Amino acid sequence: MEYLSTAQSKTSPRSLGLVSQDIQKEFLRKGIHLLIAFVPGIAYMNLGLAMGLLSGGVLFYAACERLRIEGYYVPVISRVTALAARRRDGNRFVLGPVTLGLGALLSLLFYPNPAASIAIYALAFGDGLSSLVGKSFGSIRLPLTGGKSLEGSLTCLLAVFTSSIALTGDAKRSLIVAATASLVEAAPTKDFDNIVLPVAVGAVATLLF
Repeated sequence: MEYLSTAQSKTSPRSLGLVSQDIQKEFLRKGIHLLIAFVPGIAYMNLGLAMGLLSGGVLFYAACERLRIEGYYVPVISRVTALAARRRDGNRFVLGPVTLGLGALLSLLFYPNPAASIAIYALAFGDGLSSLVGKSFGSIRLPLTGGKSLEGSLTCLLAVFTSSIALTGDAKRSLIVAATASLVEAAPTKDFDNIVLPVAVGAVATLLF
């Protein structure tokens, strides 16, 4: 009876509502996250433009977020940030978009193609999709990862492998890159995985390709 009581408390309407709200926020965050996948295409046409857009975007967002915290409303930006903020963010500076832009920018600065594109696609698809799948369907929790799931890690592996092989046509090396991405993504780095993941994947991709 005690077990049933505990289970019922965990699946109360209020707790289910919080879980549903968290998943909705995750979809919004990762929808924004996936937009970074446009960067390699822009960089292919004009590298300076891509870097300028990333730098300007990071600075603009940081200024808007600073204003939001100080109580000023910035149309669209403040609303989207408030909707996407996690409970752990509270009323603090929401760092995710800054590290997302920096991760893509560092990939373009440090690595040649195809490594730079592979790194950015790992950030967009590997990290983005793994989080969505992990939050929505993850049931097997991995130790020492801060609660990340096996389902999410496998999604990261598949997403990075698919994008890497699409760019290079090399299955064996793409699998090594994807395994690297999956391991790094599983580390409990919180928002800083947006920087750690593309830098690590880009370094491995540069060595391999």
